[in-house]
Amino acid sequence: MQHMKSGRHLSRDSAARRALYRSQVTDLLRHEHIVTTEAKAKEVRGLAEKMITLGKGKTLHHRRQALEFVYDDTVVKKLFGELAPRYEARVGGYTRLIRLGPRKGDNAPMVKLELV
Repeated sequence: MQHMKSGRHLSRDSAARRALYRSQVTDLLRHEHIVTTEAKAKEVRGLAEKMITLGKGKTLHHRRQALEFVYDDTVVKKLFGELAPRYEARVGGYTRLIRLGPRKGDNAPMVKLELV
């Protein structure tokens, strides 16, 4: 039974799933949009919004917390320098999902996850 267990497993063990989330959040913050499956995007969306909220904090502690999760130092600099000031007046909802239709190979629902 799966009582009290939240989140999607995505057919991966916990280490591979965390690595996937970290790389997708890093790429989303770097390029400001990614194309992925709907299930992965829905999981990554919350993590990316947490990173942007950390960027709005502007303290050394928040920067170190972001560096623990995001792979690239330049992306963290972009997060604190460009992205966080852009969303300063916004109280959440920094991402948008746009449905693109099914993938040709396996008919998986694809979406474009982008920053608003």
